[in-house]
Amino acid sequence: MNTITSFLVLMLLLAGAAAGMYISPYLVPCFALAALLVASTLKMANAWQKFVILRAGKLQSVKGPGLFLILPVIDSVTAVIDERIQTTAFNAEQALTKDTVPVNVDAIIFWHVNDAERAALAITDYRQAIDRVSQTSLREMIGASMLSSLLSDRKASDEQLRAEIGAKTAAWGIAVMSVEVRDVAIPVALQDAMSRQAQAEREKQARMILGSAEALVAAKFVEAAAIYEGHPQALQLRAMNIIYETTKERGATILMPSAMVDSMNPVALSSAVASTDPASAPPGLNGTA
Repeated sequence: MNTITSFLVLMLLLAGAAAGMYISPYLVPCFALAALLVASTLKMANAWQKFVILRAGKLQSVKGPGLFLILPVIDSVTAVIDERIQTTAFNAEQALTKDTVPVNVDAIIFWHVNDAERAALAITDYRQAIDRVSQTSLREMIGASMLSSLLSDRKASDEQLRAEIGAKTAAWGIAVMSVEVRDVAIPVALQDAMSRQAQAEREKQARMILGSAEALVAAKFVEAAAIYEGHPQALQLRAMNIIYETTKERGATILMPSAMVDSMNPVALSSAVASTDPASAPPGLNGTA
């Protein structure tokens, strides 16, 4: 009984009691009968409710929201339907994927009643039916999907479930708004195997990147060697720079053979070349004087 009906019934009972006390006791049954009629005829539905009313066993109307009247004894409220958005959690345990991997999947469905008449008359318990249909559809979807798609493409799985469940519940006046897969649990042994596989893939990519870098470095070395071959002084300057950088960073003393030091001195090298060239020697030294 709603608050308005309760208030009117209470007022009638108090009025009957007052009339019986101050006017006549015979008025008490009249007020009591009026209170009983108000309680059995005046109904109120909230903004989110629909009342399905049967008259002599047949559908009479669907009332709500607001106040409305029904006929006592003949009319009966067979169902009060909540049209707000509802949520139902469901799961599938040890369901086999298409590649025969057992998984545990948890999901949640968002739905609401869009036809109160069919929800009340077409099925006995639409809440329980939604739960059963959701579980069945989830197992069918898992059996038709590969494990990789379940783990990586959640949105496609959600949309597939929403379409399948919505098609089955439409005849009951139920509209499915969305379905969300919350968790996909796989066996621990398979998790370890997938972890090792992912690690191997990362190592493979790292080695490929390292090999590409080595190839680029080798190509640059080939280009540098060609340049140094045509310009020996550049090679000498590069060697001197390497020695300088080494001593600067580590602060160490490097011992080198004198021949190596002479090779890095362009002036000494030029003098040595000139002294071994007969054409450039003085006349008294080449024996032709």
